[in-house]
Amino acid sequence: MAATATSIIVDWGTTSLRAALVGEDGKELDHLETADGISSLGKGEHEAALMAALAPWFSRHGPLPVAALGMITSRNGWVEVAYVPCPAGPAELAAGTVRRTLPNGSDLVFLPGLNDPARQPFPDVMRGEETQIVGHGLGEDATLIIPGTHSKWARVKAGRIEGFQTFVTGEIFNLLINHSFIARGSTQPPVDDPEAYRWGLKEAKRSAAMLSLLFSARTGGLAGRLSPDQLRSYVRGLVIGQEFRQARDAGWYAEGDEAAIVGNDGLNDFYRQAAEIFDLKRSMGAEDDLTKGALMVLHQALFLRI
Repeated sequence: MAATATSIIVDWGTTSLRAALVGEDGKELDHLETADGISSLGKGEHEAALMAALAPWFSRHGPLPVAALGMITSRNGWVEVAYVPCPAGPAELAAGTVRRTLPNGSDLVFLPGLNDPARQPFPDVMRGEETQIVGHGLGEDATLIIPGTHSKWARVKAGRIEGFQTFVTGEIFNLLINHSFIARGSTQPPVDDPEAYRWGLKEAKRSAAMLSLLFSARTGGLAGRLSPDQLRSYVRGLVIGQEFRQARDAGWYAEGDEAAIVGNDGLNDFYRQAAEIFDLKRSMGAEDDLTKGALMVLHQALFLRI
C-alpha cells in the first residue's frame, strides 16, 4: 500500500524553491525544485509561485499543511519572521512561527530563524540550519558543523540549541576564486585535486596568519610549485582549514573531541577530510535531517493552534 502524504516541507532560498512531500511516517515521498528563488520574485508574487509549484501535489493529496523555511522568512522574503533566541528547541521554534492560510485552505506555517544573543560584537543568526540541527537530534549534548556558504558551528546541550557561530568560509572562497588576483590562473573548467586540498588544510593548520597565508596561492604559482590545476583546491583547503583552526581557538572543540557534520550542501566530504587533519573525530548526519526537523517544528506549531 502506498504511503499517505501528510505534509509539505518547503526550503525556499535566494535562488531556488525546493519542496518535499512527506508521509505520515516522516519519509519523503516526492520532491521538486524550481528556479523561483526569492531574488527572482517581486512583492506579492510569492503565493502564486508557491501554489503553481505545489499544484500537482495539492490536486492529488488535497490541502496538506505546508512548512516554509529559509530566506523566504527573511526581510527580503515573503513574510519576515522574527528570530528566536538561543537556547531553543522545537517548542521555542514552534512558538515563533507565523501562520497563514493558502487559497486552497492549506495551513502555511513560516518557520523562524535562530539568533545567538551571546555573540560579539552582534548577535549571530541562522535561517534553516536550525531545522537540520533539530532533525539530527537534540537528545545528547554535541557539537555540530553545518557546512555551507556561511558555515555554522553549533552546540546542543540539555535538549536545546545552546549557541552557534558563523564562518563565512564559502563566500570568501567564492570571492577569492572568482574575483581576486590571488587565484587568477586557476584552471577552467575547475579541477578538484584532493592532494592540493589537503596541502592547503595542512598549511592552514600550521599558520594562523590568514592574510599572509592566502598570498601563498600566488607565490606558489610563481615558484613553479603550485600548478593551475592545483590552485582552486589549495585555496579551498586554506579557507576551510582556517575555519577549523579558528573554531578550535574559539573553543568549539579540542583535539580528540567529536563533532557531527550535518547538512547536504555538497561540502560534507571536504569537511570530513578537514576534521581528519585537525584531529577531530566526526560522525555524519542523515540526508533527511532538514525534513525531519521541519516536520517536528510544524507538528508542534499546528498543535499549539488547536
